[in-house]
Amino acid sequence: MRIVVALGGNALLRRGEPMTSAAQRLNVRRACEAIAPVALEHELVVTHGNGPQVGLLALQGEAYRADEASPLDVLGAATEGSIGYMIEQQLGNLLPFERQLATILTMTEVDRDDPAFDDPTKPIGPVYTEVEAERLVAAKGFTVQPDGEHFRRVVASPEPKRIFELRPIAWLLERGCIVICAGGGGIPTMYEPGKDRHLVGVEAVIDKDLASSLLARELGADLLVLATDVDGVYEAWGTPDQRRIDHIAPAEIDVDDLPAGSMRPKVDAACRFATATGHPAVIGALDDLASIIEGGAGTRIG
Repeated sequence: MRIVVALGGNALLRRGEPMTSAAQRLNVRRACEAIAPVALEHELVVTHGNGPQVGLLALQGEAYRADEASPLDVLGAATEGSIGYMIEQQLGNLLPFERQLATILTMTEVDRDDPAFDDPTKPIGPVYTEVEAERLVAAKGFTVQPDGEHFRRVVASPEPKRIFELRPIAWLLERGCIVICAGGGGIPTMYEPGKDRHLVGVEAVIDKDLASSLLARELGADLLVLATDVDGVYEAWGTPDQRRIDHIAPAEIDVDDLPAGSMRPKVDAACRFATATGHPAVIGALDDLASIIEGGAGTRIG
């Protein structure tokens, strides 16, 4: 099968952990231990989040003058390269030497008129207390939203329209290469108005799950796995009556009824893939990846 596995942020940095390379390497190693057996049996594309990493780089940029700090598209490219390197290295350490891997810097087109630019919702960077969040809003003009008991900075997250590197990604897959791409949803870009096909970067972060769904559809994937830190989608989550959903059709889901947190974009992405392709998408725990592929774990949408 051709499988796209989208790694959630927990695969790289778990809540409360320091944002250090050592912590990220340890988590990437754990993620790759789950992915490696799948890579031996199937065509594989790996995507990943980058919210904590790009947010940290943005904070570091605050030490520079405004005209010296890197914009979010450049920070997205930097994290795509650094995280892709760690995944590629760790997978390479676990797989036979002859199995080839490649990390592709991926640009994703967005629409200049996307309403998301007027309504920032994508969390980036570390979590803050309410007092810290209020200070950042006052000092730096950040937009913040609650994240559980804490707060996080949020930025615009426009809809992904096109993956520019689709053809080289497909070419590598057809030749047996494991491809790591579309990290953080890809580098947000758009065509500059009034110029003939002139791409420019965008101050935004694209949702990784929606970009992974688009990528999986365009590649003709047989399965999309949205790996996270819970074992599926639950009804009545957080109540005594909560129940994991084993299987559901896209038509039975009202995405707008889901909480606006991390599960809504995952379910939305899964529904888009399943509806467009007729193939299933599964939301589940990364540690259950082998069972997910066999149909024995996670919430299967399709």
